[in-house]
Amino acid sequence: MTDATQTWASPQHKRSVIWIVALATVAIIFDGYDLVVYGTVLPTLMADPSQLGEISAQQGGALGSYALIGVMVGALLTGAFGDRVGRRKMMLLNIVWFSVGMGAAAFATSITAFGALRFFTGIGVGGLVATAGAVVAEFAPPGKRNLFNAIVYSGVPAGGVMASLLAILLRDAIGWRGLFLIGALPLVVLLPLALVKLPESPAWLQSRGRVDEARAVCTKFGFPLPSTAPAAPAEKIGFAALATRRYALGTSLLGMMSFAGLLLTYGLNTWLPKIMADTGYNADGSLAFLLVLNGGAILGGLLASKVADRRGPRSVIVTTFFLAAVALVLLTLGFPLPVLLAAVAVAGVGTIGTQVLIYGFVSNYYDTPARGAGVAWCAGFGRLGGIVGPVIGGLLIGAGLANNINFHIFAGIALAGGLVTYFVPRPVTEATSTRSSGAPSPTTVDA
Repeated sequence: MTDATQTWASPQHKRSVIWIVALATVAIIFDGYDLVVYGTVLPTLMADPSQLGEISAQQGGALGSYALIGVMVGALLTGAFGDRVGRRKMMLLNIVWFSVGMGAAAFATSITAFGALRFFTGIGVGGLVATAGAVVAEFAPPGKRNLFNAIVYSGVPAGGVMASLLAILLRDAIGWRGLFLIGALPLVVLLPLALVKLPESPAWLQSRGRVDEARAVCTKFGFPLPSTAPAAPAEKIGFAALATRRYALGTSLLGMMSFAGLLLTYGLNTWLPKIMADTGYNADGSLAFLLVLNGGAILGGLLASKVADRRGPRSVIVTTFFLAAVALVLLTLGFPLPVLLAAVAVAGVGTIGTQVLIYGFVSNYYDTPARGAGVAWCAGFGRLGGIVGPVIGGLLIGAGLANNINFHIFAGIALAGGLVTYFVPRPVTEATSTRSSGAPSPTTVDA
């Protein structure tokens, strides 16, 4: 990697990219907040039927999954339209969508209404997650893409930290409804800034043949002028591109990799407070484990992303999946509290932090005409794992099985995720396709 990939075209270029990364990060923070705030209020909702009704462990897991089903739908819809309508429009639409959903959920009075609004909110969250990676990949300098993607997607665990802290500090003062209303703040805080500071991606404009518009955006915001030719009209765009020989195998494995990462992320964030409460910790103590889990993910994910920019993300992701498996097994061995907290922090790096790295890997795996769809596939199919995670935890807890079984199952999934990651191939290039009529052997690389 040359020094040129590490530099900025101008001070204005640097300022513009920092604004874009900051806006995307704050938006993803509220994705993380939405994810974790449900886990923080679930014990309250289960203990007090006057809030929404009688909620069993199985129902609690199902309610946690409704939002994730919405996320999957939103991500896949964004993949279908995002590469056609642009990054900016999708970002603005989804900021509005999930903010309205969070605010409305705060006023739900029944399990049915709450579940429906969680699904609605998830659609906006999914669209946002699928778009943010494409935005960062197309604005960040090449030598900083993994780092900037990690900063943006570290918003997920940062939102988890925010939800945990606010639940500890404000739960008694504002209740669970107040905590959900906080999730609607982007509508009045983030949206006005995004309208002014978030431009359309010049790479996307150029891929659609809108070269003059791409140059105008570059001039206004200080970006380097486009230097590559626009996409040919016959080039496949969006999901159609993912099914081509160039991407098909890699797309399948990336989806499974994200499935494992999000199963671990959502399973632990939903049920860790409940598992630790059942082990004997009080409400604040059990939430502290959630805080450590997400805090470890932030610090570890950022450090790992810097290594990924130097060595490539694939080997780093394999390593963090393995660390997650080891840490989850350690949680079953009855160590003193400081060791348990350290293990939870490492588990955060290997689960939530790994998913942060996965989004960076996927964002840079695809070219511009397929990038939005590729990230959307990763976020959408991966959310099936997020749906399964809370349900598995709810079924095991509802069956009265030992908490150790939960952790062992999650550890096995982490090992499987690392194995899948190891075999992700380099995209098959057009040159390779024209040189040989036979199927080339994929080569696993740190792309």
